[in-house]
Amino acid sequence: MFQENYNDMISLDDLCEMLSIGKNTAYRLLKTNQIKAFKIGRIWKIPRDAVSQYVISQSQK
Repeated sequence: MFQENYNDMISLDDLCEMLSIGKNTAYRLLKTNQIKAFKIGRIWKIPRDAVSQYVISQSQK
């Protein structure tokens, strides 16, 4: 059963703020699966852990 806290999901605007990026860059990261996320209708749902994993993977390059 899905037991995560609702706060574990962030919005596109939150993603932009967290990474200091624009919306175009955020959409590109999501559409290319560099940050794992999914859509419900037209709204992106982004797990906070996916952002952490992305940052870690980019810092190891």
